[in-house]
Amino acid sequence: MRVNKITIAALAVVAGLSLTACQNDDAATDRSASSSSSKGGSNSGSGASAQGAAKDSADDSADEGQGTVAGTGSNENGTTGACRTDELEVTATDSTIDGDQDNTVAVTFTNGGGRDCSIAGFAGVDLKTNAGTVSAERTGESAPATVLKDGKSISFSISYPANDTGGSGVRITGLVVTPPNETKSVTLDWPGAASLPVTDGSGTPVKVGPIGSAGQGD
Repeated sequence: MRVNKITIAALAVVAGLSLTACQNDDAATDRSASSSSSKGGSNSGSGASAQGAAKDSADDSADEGQGTVAGTGSNENGTTGACRTDELEVTATDSTIDGDQDNTVAVTFTNGGGRDCSIAGFAGVDLKTNAGTVSAERTGESAPATVLKDGKSISFSISYPANDTGGSGVRITGLVVTPPNETKSVTLDWPGAASLPVTDGSGTPVKVGPIGSAGQGD
């Protein structure tokens, strides 16, 4: 009887261990399935997020490609930029008319900058002479702004006294012109009379008229 009791007890222990193992296996299987499901959901979310970001980026790029190109030059912000020295062709011609008290030279600005530009006021004018530089004085005329179309021209006048003294006077060797509101100058050959009268400073000065004072070209 004692042997039988031991055998039964042993069998009971084995059965209990087997049942516990099965339960542990089932729990592990459930955890594995739950983990796989959780990982799959996370990956799906990441993929959707990446696709959404890629779509947003593509939409942004498309919007940028369809945007309006900003204006440049004279059209930017609806304003016309000032004419620059490098955009202007500068020429000078003798425009003295017989009978006038003073001699006259006309200086012409031709817009070659590829855009319309605005020009106003007085140009800087200096005569180079064998006695030094003579700076022209401004006349009292008004100097309104003008839009100088691309390829078009505008002129201003330089008036200076004729040398009627019979002497050699002050010999003019060159003309330096600085467009309004610019610091870069252009040096030209002087097209007018060869000399100025020698004075003590009380004579007629060299004068420069405003832009447009010598008429507007084509």
